[in-house]
Amino acid sequence: MNRTTFFLSLLITFGLSEWTATPLQKAIACESGGHYQTEAGDRKLPFLNLGSHNHQISTNNPITQRYFNQGLILAYGFNHAEAERSFREAARLDPDCAMCYWGIALVLGPNINAPMDDAAVPKAYTALQKAQNLAPKASPTEQAYIQALAKRYTPQPVKDRTSLDRDYAKAMRELYQRYPNDLDAATLYAEALMDLTPWNFWTKDGQPTTYTNEIVSTLESVLQRHPNHPGANHYYIHAVEASQTPERAIPSAQRLETLVPDAGHLVHMPSHVYWRVGRYYDAARINERAIRVDETHGVGGTRDQNVHSYYALAYYPHNIHFLFAAAQMSGRSTLALEAARKLVAKIPDRAYQDVPALEDFKPMPLFALVRFGKWQEILQEPQPRSELQYTTGMWHWARGLAYVRRGNLDQAKSEYAQLRKIAQTDAMKELTLASFPQASTLLDIASHVLASELAQAQGQTNEAIAQLKKAVSIQDSLSYIEPPSWYYPVRHNLGYTLLNVGQIQEAEAVYREDLKQYPHNGWSLFGLVQSLQAQGKTKEAQMIQQQFAAAWKYADVKLTASQF
Repeated sequence: MNRTTFFLSLLITFGLSEWTATPLQKAIACESGGHYQTEAGDRKLPFLNLGSHNHQISTNNPITQRYFNQGLILAYGFNHAEAERSFREAARLDPDCAMCYWGIALVLGPNINAPMDDAAVPKAYTALQKAQNLAPKASPTEQAYIQALAKRYTPQPVKDRTSLDRDYAKAMRELYQRYPNDLDAATLYAEALMDLTPWNFWTKDGQPTTYTNEIVSTLESVLQRHPNHPGANHYYIHAVEASQTPERAIPSAQRLETLVPDAGHLVHMPSHVYWRVGRYYDAARINERAIRVDETHGVGGTRDQNVHSYYALAYYPHNIHFLFAAAQMSGRSTLALEAARKLVAKIPDRAYQDVPALEDFKPMPLFALVRFGKWQEILQEPQPRSELQYTTGMWHWARGLAYVRRGNLDQAKSEYAQLRKIAQTDAMKELTLASFPQASTLLDIASHVLASELAQAQGQTNEAIAQLKKAVSIQDSLSYIEPPSWYYPVRHNLGYTLLNVGQIQEAEAVYREDLKQYPHNGWSLFGLVQSLQAQGKTKEAQMIQQQFAAAWKYADVKLTASQF
C-alpha cells in the first residue's frame, strides 16, 4: 500500500536478485530522510489497539515490553516510522534492552515496498551496535536475533546490497532452524526471503520463482500453529495474491479484518485477496475502514506529524486508490468518483514536481468519469497544468471519447492527435509511474481505445477490433500490481465491440477470459449474458444473470452493455 501500495501499493520495483528504487521511492526517501521520521520524544506516543501478539523480551519493565510488542506489530504492518518510534520509546524506558535497539535497526532496513535509503544506513548500524553491546544481558535467542541482523548492515552505504540481504536471509533461516517454535523467527525469515525478490514471487504463467515455495511453506507452518499471527497473515497474502490460487489466503484476509484494528495497512490487506477472488464490494468496504483507521490516527490530515513519511505518502493513498478501483468494478459510480477526487485532493500540487511518479493518480477523476459515461462532465473538466503532461494526455483521451459519443468526430480526432503527440514524447517514455509502467505505456493503451472508438464511429469494424486487441495485449503485458496499472479491463470494450458487429462467439470468449482474470465482475458477466442470449443459450444465460445480479447488488448504475 501497495507505495507507495500505495497501495498501493503501490511502489514496488521488480527484480530477481537485486532491485533498485523507483523514482517515487527515491523521492519519498529523500524527503523523509529514509524511514527515520521522528524521535520518540517529539510527541506523546500512544498505545494503539493492535491485538494481543506478544514477543517476550528480556526486560523488567512491562511498559517497555508493551512498546516493543507495538513496534513489532507495526513493523509487520509496514508502518516502519511509527514502529521505530515505539522501539525507541521502549529503549528509552529500558536503556539495557538489547532487543529494543534490534527493533530500531530492523525497521530501518529494506522491505518489499522500499529499498534501504542511504541516510538510514549509519542509523541502523548504530542501533545494531548498541544491541550488540547489550547482547550479554539478553537471552540466547535474542542474541541470535541480533547476530542475524548484523549480517544485514554496514557502517556506510554500499552500492549493491544483494549479498547483505542474502546473508541476512541465510542467518534468519539458521535462527529459525535452531528455534523452530519461535514463530516470529519463522515469519521474519519468510520476510527476509521476500525482500530478495520483492513482488516477483510468481511468473506470468503462475509458476513460483526462486524463493516462493520456501516463503509459502514457512508462512503456512506459522499459520497452522498460530492462525492469528499478524505478520504471517500479512506476508501470506502478499506471497500468494499473484498466484493462480489466491483464494487460499481468504482465511488470512478474514482474520486481518479485525485482528489488528489500529493498523491501517493490515486492515486494508484483505482487499488484496477480495479483489483477486471477485469480492469487489468487500474490497471497497475494507478500504473504507482502513481509510477511517488511518485518518483517526491523523494520517492524511493536518494532524499528521509525519506527513512526508513513506506511510503517509504511499500506504494511505493506496487505500483510497484501491477504494476507487473496487468501487468502479462493482458499479458504484458515486463512491468511485468521490474516492478519485479525494485521492487527488490529498496530494498537494507541489508534490508532482518533487515526486513525478505521483502523477499516476492525478487523472483518476477522469478515469471514473469515463468508466461511467459521464461525457458532459468530462467536457467540463478543466485542462491540467501544462507541466502535468501525463494527466494532460489522459484529459485529451477522455475528451476524445466524449466527443465521439456526441458525434463530433473532428474534435475527437483533434483530441486523439494531441494525445498521440504527448504519448510519443521522451518525457512520457522516461516517466515511471507509481504503479510501475512508463507513462507512455498507459497513454498507448488510451490511444488504442480512442482509435477504436473513432474507427467504430466511421464504420471501420476491423480496425476498431484490431486497435482494441492491441490495447488488450499491452494491458496483459503489465506487471502484476493491485489495483492494476490500467484502471479497468479493456476486454470490456473488446467484448462490446465484438457483440456490436455480430461476432458473438468471439465476444463470449473475451468475456470468459476476462472473468478468469477478474472473477465475478459485473461488467463481463453482463456482456456474457448478452452473448449467450444472442446465441440462444437461454438456460446458461439465466444462470449467469443470477451471478450478475449478485455482483451488481450495490451498484448505482444500470448497464446496457459492458461499457458506457
